[in-house]
Amino acid sequence: MSTPAASTGAATTARATDTRWPAILCWLAVALEGFDLVVLGAVIPELLATNAIGFTPEAATLVATLSLVGVGLGAAAVGPIADRFGRRYTIIFCVLFFSIFTILVAFSPNVALFTTFRFIAGLALGAVMPGCLAYISEHNKSGKTGKATTLTMTGYHAGAVAISLLAVFYSHNWHLLFIAGGVAGLVLVPLLWWKLPESQQFVDAQVAKTRPASTGHLRDAGATVPKTGMAGLFAGRFKLVTIGVWAASFMGLLLVYGLNTWLPKIMADAGYEVSDSLVMLFVLNLGAVVGLVIAGWLADKHGTKPIVLMWFLLAAVFLAALSIPMTSQILLNIAVFITGVFVFSAQVLVYAFVSAIYPPTARGTALGMASAVGRLGAIVGPFITGTLVTAGIAYPWGFYLFAVVAVFGFAAMAIVPKVVSAAGR
Repeated sequence: MSTPAASTGAATTARATDTRWPAILCWLAVALEGFDLVVLGAVIPELLATNAIGFTPEAATLVATLSLVGVGLGAAAVGPIADRFGRRYTIIFCVLFFSIFTILVAFSPNVALFTTFRFIAGLALGAVMPGCLAYISEHNKSGKTGKATTLTMTGYHAGAVAISLLAVFYSHNWHLLFIAGGVAGLVLVPLLWWKLPESQQFVDAQVAKTRPASTGHLRDAGATVPKTGMAGLFAGRFKLVTIGVWAASFMGLLLVYGLNTWLPKIMADAGYEVSDSLVMLFVLNLGAVVGLVIAGWLADKHGTKPIVLMWFLLAAVFLAALSIPMTSQILLNIAVFITGVFVFSAQVLVYAFVSAIYPPTARGTALGMASAVGRLGAIVGPFITGTLVTAGIAYPWGFYLFAVVAVFGFAAMAIVPKVVSAAGR
């Protein structure tokens, strides 16, 4: 007798006739995450300039920090939830949940409720990305995770590019930007329900639980059974892998969220026009999309570790270069574009490495925890940069800080072994 989860998943899988839908829908879900996470950074200059609903630099720092605390908690919790209820239901519920609370943010009458709704939305936002990456790594049949992971994550930056463009024209009406993100999510939910099948690996695992005797011969034959969950992250040499990728994820997301949240404000403080600063946010994320495509292709061809090391080093170089005043708008946008190419895909390559090196029994937990620890960096980045903004020294010192962080990311990945056996030795 099969479990309800297995029966439901099997039926859902059987209904799926087009294997392209999972990739498309995961991409769209991640795009909505990018849209709804970056929208705060896009509207902060307007909120501060108009003192909307009582916003101050301190309030903006608090909102950015607490929303990312919610994102981190959601990322940490998604693994057990997805393992219990399935990848499909987890993704659908999270999209529905963050869409509702993103709309509520738009109607907040004061900073306190704005912060509360943003924090709650963050819980679901944090769970979307690791849930989708775990799903797509199980859906991918090639065994190579570089391109599959980076192409899915182009969705995040496509969403960020979309909000950056909208903010150029509509930042004066910040309510509409939050409403747009929430409504788009509500539109996606029925499509997810209709066309997103359950992960076949999840279905197989549920069925296997009902036939434990069928795998008993593995233990009798002395075969090594990979550890599951958190235990699998620290088995043998996986301990070194886990420490390295957690540290690299922390550094990578510190860069991603520090830049996406505060780049427009930093550039405005440097003397650039606010509209030009918002264009830079768009250019930064456009570079990220291009970088992800290139990085995924190179990682599958040459190995993920050497590419992620090179990407972190080049990110450090171009982040430091942004501290140099540039009178040419074209030259400045080129520098911002190239910075985006390396900064964002360095972080995503860490996820691709995690998907490839951990066994299926620990992959979901590995992705969720790498994301959760990384979210600590996502919290620290906007907080530190916000502190520099409040002190009036974010330009150029913020870019110097980011460059050092990228070097730390390189060092963290340098200690990680390229290959670990299934037994973790």
